[in-house]
Amino acid sequence: MTAPLFRRCLSAAISIALIGACGSAAAQYVWLDEKGSRQFSDRPPPASVPASRILKHPGGTSSSSAASAASGASAAQPAQTQSTTARPDAEKTIAEKNAEFRKRQMEREDKERKLAEEAKLAADKARNCERAQDYQRSLESGVRISRTDKNGERTFLSDEQRERELGDTRRLLNECKS
Repeated sequence: MTAPLFRRCLSAAISIALIGACGSAAAQYVWLDEKGSRQFSDRPPPASVPASRILKHPGGTSSSSAASAASGASAAQPAQTQSTTARPDAEKTIAEKNAEFRKRQMEREDKERKLAEEAKLAADKARNCERAQDYQRSLESGVRISRTDKNGERTFLSDEQRERELGDTRRLLNECKS
């Protein structure tokens, strides 16, 4: 009968020791360093860390954590979400800074791509307008203009065709002016 009693006392003593060890493990400091990374330690943060960046200390929490804990578990989630989106640059984590950098980089690339496309379109339009001006001069010069048909034979523009082509070319050139 003494062996089972000894085992019970031993298991109770081990349980009490483990509970005490867990309590001391919870006695940690948590703070944000200058890069925005969380630091965990059983020693207090350096004196250079302001009190507003200390997230947890033994025997209590910092004022910002206490306010979110007092508001309840359901209200704590939105409060944390607001604090991460409304934090100044000095308190942003490296991941948040990297995400913002990637976003700015992609926006810049999109902007550059759009500018390049617009420049290409403008160059194409200028080249087409120049060709239309050359064609208009040719049509107005009175020189016979020939074309090659689908059979490979050369045909000349009639006066009616010349007038239609000249009207089409003038319409194109009016678009170039705008």
